[in-house]
Amino acid sequence: MTSEATQISNDLKGCYENLIVIDVGANLTNKKYGRDLDSVVQRAKDAGVQKIMVTGTSVKNSKEALRLTRIYPGTIYSTAGVHPHDAKSMVEEDLWSELLSLAQAPECVAIGECGLNYSKDFSEPQVQRDVFKRQVLMACELRKPLFVHEKDAQDDLLKILDEHQNGLPPVVIHSFTGSIEQGMKYIEKGFYMGITGYICKDKSDGGIRRLLSERLLPLDKLLVETDSPFMYPNMRASKLPLHVKDSLTERSMNFVNRYCTFQRNEPCSLPAIVELIAGFLGQKPEDVALATAFNALKVFDLSQ
Repeated sequence: MTSEATQISNDLKGCYENLIVIDVGANLTNKKYGRDLDSVVQRAKDAGVQKIMVTGTSVKNSKEALRLTRIYPGTIYSTAGVHPHDAKSMVEEDLWSELLSLAQAPECVAIGECGLNYSKDFSEPQVQRDVFKRQVLMACELRKPLFVHEKDAQDDLLKILDEHQNGLPPVVIHSFTGSIEQGMKYIEKGFYMGITGYICKDKSDGGIRRLLSERLLPLDKLLVETDSPFMYPNMRASKLPLHVKDSLTERSMNFVNRYCTFQRNEPCSLPAIVELIAGFLGQKPEDVALATAFNALKVFDLSQ
């Protein structure tokens, strides 16, 4: 461990008695937060969520995400990217110039949300690939991590990333919902994986729960995110194993039950997600919180 990494770890250890965590993916530019964003951010802090990365999914959205970093300095950070659904919008070079300008801002800590999604036809697959390739090149040039979205397109996505493997920055698979086989391919590549409240919804025998319970996903490659307002963590899910339900604290349950709904998840639910992950891993929530916060600080350089 480098001296810088040791210092970060030491700084965090003194704080983790109250389960301080970092949300690496929240869509706080969504209109569902239009009236009470100040309260949403304060609730997150009250729950122990000290830093939040707001995801950019288009040029317009990335600009708004960057604006929020100036309103909540030191708490909110942004990403700049174009979601595969919006790939068809990138038809003018002026838009690419604007995206690059947003991505160069110091408060912007990653390129994305970008990638491929073949499950829906909002943008043609070839258009998605072309737009994704340009964002991969941008990440390589700026040396900023890639925040990657993938759905039913793993082979093509990995092929594109492999073409740039020599200069590739850290890759984060955002909101992983795939199979154990898909997860293992990302793990073998050394990618980081973001886990959300989807862990409550996954009832398969070969998905994210098994990756965790069999400890196939290394703790040093794990990140946590809410993907707010989506991926609501249904803590009442009847299919959650009893030992996992028992890992939830009353405080985190209160935050989820009081402030989060199927219509609008919030970053304050993140500690409950950490506790769920810890339950599947068979580890202490404090250890999972420390590891994932350290990973986020290291990958995205959130110390500024």
